[in-house]
Amino acid sequence: MNEIFLEDGKLVSEERWAEKIGSLTGKSVSVKTKAQALDILKNSFENAIEKRMENINDFGIFFSGGIDSTLIAFYAKRLKKKFACYSVGIENSKDVEWAKKIAENLGFNLKFKIFSLEESEKIIKKAARLIGADVVKAGVAAVVIAAHEISRNEKIFFSGLGSEELFAGYERHSLAKDVNKECISGLKLMWERDLVRDFTLGKALGFEIRTPFLDEELIKASVKIPGKYKIVDEHKKAILREFAEEAGLPKEFAWRKKIAAQYGSGFDKAMEKLAKRNKFKTKKEYLLSL
Repeated sequence: MNEIFLEDGKLVSEERWAEKIGSLTGKSVSVKTKAQALDILKNSFENAIEKRMENINDFGIFFSGGIDSTLIAFYAKRLKKKFACYSVGIENSKDVEWAKKIAENLGFNLKFKIFSLEESEKIIKKAARLIGADVVKAGVAAVVIAAHEISRNEKIFFSGLGSEELFAGYERHSLAKDVNKECISGLKLMWERDLVRDFTLGKALGFEIRTPFLDEELIKASVKIPGKYKIVDEHKKAILREFAEEAGLPKEFAWRKKIAAQYGSGFDKAMEKLAKRNKFKTKKEYLLSL
């Protein structure tokens, strides 16, 4: 299985990524009803999952307890796959709290760990050395590194990467005049913001990352879904949540509000505490010192 961002096992160039996204999100006719939107979403998502899980077992899922990772795990179980969900955080982590609740309810095999501040410092140092001093990227990288650390040395990890851009999960989507145009713009920017980070981590830690939400057919389907079905009142990614609920996820889990990985895990807060402890004014200054 070769992901869209790879060619011959290597990360595509930024120009090639933008070209690919442009070809997948060009002129397309929007569906007219919510029922049609749910139908094309169901078909494309299930196909994206099935082809990535075909002939494999013993894989990991980066599991935050959010809608994206929960849907991946839900379908992995439906396909009778052997897998483990990995959730990490520091004290009072909302993601670990939700991950435990969801795993117990749905019968997922969950491995989790609450890291002490001292343990988190080692993880953050590794993230800074691999990714650099960008606070957001290092925060997300710390979550990935920590999850990999408690894993069974998995060679394949599934990630919900791409869902926010496909289904309008950020505040900027709510503020946009044209939701789908903003989604496409965000997809093109993923190379610099997300893909370099995750490819670098996978290569350094020795795992392959699989991203069902960045499936080519799912990307094509997503731009056919009007923005009015993606953002409904205060709910972002509404159409994905409705699909999840129809698929069988309990409403409480399908509609859990989005929390970015670095915040839900608590690693951003750990960075802030460590910066103060080491007498740095900002988290970035702290990361630069590492």
